[in-house]
Amino acid sequence: MDASFDDPDYDYAASIAGRAMRVMAEQRIAPTPTNFAVWYQYFAGSHDDLRNAIDLLIDHNRPFDARTNQNLFETYVAPQLSAAIVDTSERLNALMGAAKEFLATAIADNHSQMQAISEVADQGQSGVDPKALVAQLMNELARAATRATRLEAGFVEKARELDVIRASLSKSEERARTDTLTGLANRRALDEFLRKAQVTADWGEPLSVLLLDIDHFKTFNDDFGHGVGDQVLRLMARVLREKVRAQDLPARYGGEELIAVLPDADLATCAGIAEHVRRAIAECTITRRSTGETLPSISVSIGVAQYRSGETIADLIERCDRALYLAKGGGRNRVVTEIELDRAGLRASVFERSGHRFA
Repeated sequence: MDASFDDPDYDYAASIAGRAMRVMAEQRIAPTPTNFAVWYQYFAGSHDDLRNAIDLLIDHNRPFDARTNQNLFETYVAPQLSAAIVDTSERLNALMGAAKEFLATAIADNHSQMQAISEVADQGQSGVDPKALVAQLMNELARAATRATRLEAGFVEKARELDVIRASLSKSEERARTDTLTGLANRRALDEFLRKAQVTADWGEPLSVLLLDIDHFKTFNDDFGHGVGDQVLRLMARVLREKVRAQDLPARYGGEELIAVLPDADLATCAGIAEHVRRAIAECTITRRSTGETLPSISVSIGVAQYRSGETIADLIERCDRALYLAKGGGRNRVVTEIELDRAGLRASVFERSGHRFA
């Protein structure tokens, strides 16, 4: 599991940190770094197992005493990556040691073989029976071939082990770039993708972004619980992944907000895809697994913006966020593009609006 923090923007991180500190104060949990890490991850929604464990403790009215807090940290937050790094390092060291042994054996065998052949050559010059020399030479060559085969088998085995380590490192890297709840790219992967896409966009290729927020999600969570809310988030993520193109990057932006970056897509193209996403989600039927109960339908509001050459990615996201804000204020369950911002006179930055996010 990836227990490391992404690198979120200031407002989002401050919001999560504020919620964590408020609950810690209510529960009289000491604001130590380890305790804060537990509750920050809980409210960031990036760790399913941690959230389920804390929700279970809350449901059973368990106190969050020092031992409980420490157990939560050690079980769910303490980086598992360090253990993986140690294990990988040990395995690599073992492989390097084996490789050195193989090479040392090969060098020694080569020296022994050269010495044996040299002795055969000396015997040939002293008039020894040629048939005996040939037999002796064939015997030495057969021994050399056997040793070479054995060494080759050893190298093949170690090469397989190296492939396993390489695959393990690749999976670890993928986990470090994936949001654990939704399976979409996380903020780290999103930022990297945006930086690369920006370079191409500055060369003249279009680049657009859509930002999606679930309508009335706080009320839905309050009514049906975080477990069902997580199920809804996974459903939204799946729909988004299915509706964007292969070259696009869907990602979790934070909380219940999802984002998709569309390289080589102008505003109209992105708005069209956003509308497909909105309709697909509105048509979804959500059933509670435990009871079979059909839950109220879910809708989303989506903001769309296109990159302007020379601007920062933060400017692009802010404009997209303002379009999302307008969609929320206009009744929700709709797609709004940046074109409508000036029409609505919505020029104030979303970061100047007290940081409030609509439910």
